[in-house]
Amino acid sequence: MEPLTTSSVAPAPPAAIAQALARGVTYLEQHQYPNGEFCSYFAPDDAIQGWCLPDSAVFPAALVAGCLLWLPLTPQVDGILTRATTFFEHQMNHGGLWNHFTTLHRWRHTCPLDVDDTACVSAILRARGVACPRPSNVPLLLANRNKQGLFYSWFLLRLRWNRNRTYWRVTLPELLRPVQSLLFWFNVEASRNDVDGVVNANALYYLGPGPETQPIVDFLLRIIAEKREADCDLWYRDAHFVYYFFTRAYHSGVPALEPLRQPIIDRIRARARPDGRLGDTLADTAWAACSLLNLGSHPPELAAAIAYLLRTQEAAGNWPRWLLYYGGPKKRMGWGSEEMTTGFCLEALARYQASRPTT
Repeated sequence: MEPLTTSSVAPAPPAAIAQALARGVTYLEQHQYPNGEFCSYFAPDDAIQGWCLPDSAVFPAALVAGCLLWLPLTPQVDGILTRATTFFEHQMNHGGLWNHFTTLHRWRHTCPLDVDDTACVSAILRARGVACPRPSNVPLLLANRNKQGLFYSWFLLRLRWNRNRTYWRVTLPELLRPVQSLLFWFNVEASRNDVDGVVNANALYYLGPGPETQPIVDFLLRIIAEKREADCDLWYRDAHFVYYFFTRAYHSGVPALEPLRQPIIDRIRARARPDGRLGDTLADTAWAACSLLNLGSHPPELAAAIAYLLRTQEAAGNWPRWLLYYGGPKKRMGWGSEEMTTGFCLEALARYQASRPTT
């Protein structure tokens, strides 16, 4: 199928984008919890229109805050990020690690600490100039790799010697809850030695290029070359979300990822729709737009996607809720909210606006 040509779509007026950004930021400011957290729903249907439960988790705030780092630092945006930063500091565990769930959640002491939350939160704190944790958690992260140099998703006890003393301190408490641990692994789709594509991409985003992370570069390039992006990670089951994280690592200063650039651009453009969507959903469109901008690509489809995002913003300033990540490949349950969707749409609009010529 030939990529859709959308050259007839006029670029969105800067004033319209600025207005949408202002409304979206106001929505997030009004809906951020006093402790800095953001709402997340746990639900079985993608549109979150059936039953759903509010779920107290760290990762939704990490996603929203990561998106807002791209916006101009107005007092509103700075206030949101400051509250989120305080929230992350209060949720930090020994060694500078984070869990998906907050200290209020019933699964907090059953679900292991993980690399994904740790890398994403650590990158936000660094961007905000917060020296947290002290000292750096980098040695602890590097101690959680397999023989191929890839990062395990979980910080857990394994049948191998580890020289990092802090690693033992954060993993040994599992022995105090053997029954709960056994039930946890029985009921989830994950396994103790998981190595996930996006989790490693986020570790690369935080740690940057170097000998320690070169195996991740090779891993991500193989995933794209073999067209396995939709099935390279237990939690991220949408190829467009995978593109977002892979290209974010590239844009952060990892030139060795250059071979993934053109294949991802081509695959995104091939999924363009007549109404401006890039992929099947609103979330796909926001992720794809950010990915194209990460790759320095401005095809006609990008302007159409931005116009679509502007049309779909709701009266309150938000964009509709949708499940963004899941509890496993079966997609029986997932997490999403208006706040999370809104964060990605705001990032796409702000970055598109910033990429336009000033003359």
